[in-house]
Amino acid sequence: MSTPTIVHRLAAVADDVRRGGLPGDLRQDVARRVLDLIGNSLAATGLPPARAVTAYVRAAGGTPEAVAIGTGLRVPAANAALVNGTLAHSLDFDDTHLPSVLHPSSPVVPAALAVAEARGASGAALLDAAGMGIEVAVRLGMGGYDRALGNSEFFERGQHATSICGAVGAAVAAAMVGGADAEGIAHAAGIAASMGAGLLEANRTGGTVKRVHCGWAAHSGVVAAELARHGLTGPPTVVEGRFGFLHAFCGERADVDAVVDRLGTHWELPGIFFKPYPCNHFTHAGIDAALALRARGIEPAAIESIELGVPSPVLRTIAQPPEDKARPQSGYHAAFSGPYTVAAALLGGGGLGLGHEDFTDAAAADETRLALAAKVRCVADARCDEIFPNQFPAVLRVAMHDGTRHEVRVDVNRGGPDNPLSSAELAAKFTLNAARVPDREDIAAAVLDLAAAPDVAALMVRVRG
Repeated sequence: MSTPTIVHRLAAVADDVRRGGLPGDLRQDVARRVLDLIGNSLAATGLPPARAVTAYVRAAGGTPEAVAIGTGLRVPAANAALVNGTLAHSLDFDDTHLPSVLHPSSPVVPAALAVAEARGASGAALLDAAGMGIEVAVRLGMGGYDRALGNSEFFERGQHATSICGAVGAAVAAAMVGGADAEGIAHAAGIAASMGAGLLEANRTGGTVKRVHCGWAAHSGVVAAELARHGLTGPPTVVEGRFGFLHAFCGERADVDAVVDRLGTHWELPGIFFKPYPCNHFTHAGIDAALALRARGIEPAAIESIELGVPSPVLRTIAQPPEDKARPQSGYHAAFSGPYTVAAALLGGGGLGLGHEDFTDAAAADETRLALAAKVRCVADARCDEIFPNQFPAVLRVAMHDGTRHEVRVDVNRGGPDNPLSSAELAAKFTLNAARVPDREDIAAAVLDLAAAPDVAALMVRVRG
């Protein structure tokens, strides 16, 4: 084809980055995301999905190429990516890109880490590959964002953009860190486009499969890169074609041009949000509002009723079915509940406002929290609709038994470029996540110094468990 297709344009930029590095301070931005991901992963090692995936890879065996975090295992690179991607997303504490509404680091970084360790790549090569893979994932996500609708078409169709787009980003990262040229990177991306999948029904009605979505995307990315290395090819029009990625997943609402808008000159990386709370990002502004009311001295026992206003598309995830959201089945499902998270924040939580201890099964079954959650009514709010999904805003209105009323509106989420977490807050998050690891300070220093590391093996030994 005389005109480069979209996958070839993406691959050309990726190859430039592979040879010349990320521009500006982007390597350090990626290092902070690697630190965040490793902390999230260490905190998730005891969860049932992690145990299930670890049991699978232990039984599968194979050549010990890369570390599966916290398991004591070295396994084939694809299986290390499966474990580590599962861990990274299991607590819903991973970074978020807006307005595509996907978590790009969790599928991409585990794939890059596994291949970098298996191939003996440098820390700088890892950061460059992970950064480009994240960029590809979120750009594909933007291809599914409908500005007229004000939401992701992936999300509207019940598809998990994180795992679908993340598989392609993971393949780009894996191919880059494995030394592939532009042609090889394009084929890896084209192959992975047939591998990404993920349904969001578990957010609504239960099941733990969603925690494995990013692990499977990372695994797919590693496998796709290996298949490309061995001669398998992908279609040149895999992104924009009539039966290609965007039209197959998003139909006529696909925005093909968004994928390559200002490609190579504008980077989405610095604007990706870090999460302060280990729960669905749609709940965060409500938590912030509840914490603000708590700081004013509002006593939960004196509350008669609570109204949580959020963007209309958010209601399906954090408010419906209302009876399930008022009484979550488990700590994991509590992380997707607007009523529960507001109640927990009003009663006082851990971490940076709410922490892991607020999302255990025991915490989710606490009758004091559930009684307060039962007072929360979730509604669509017009102003929130205007802002969403560039932010995930909320308004909290509380009526007291004495007749007084209080309102807090949060338009800008913590953790993004307009309200960032400080370096101290990010360090505190990592410390809380890695509380059981004795040399966590050394791990943090090693991650933040990855750009100078000759390889990543020494770091991964520290998190092997």
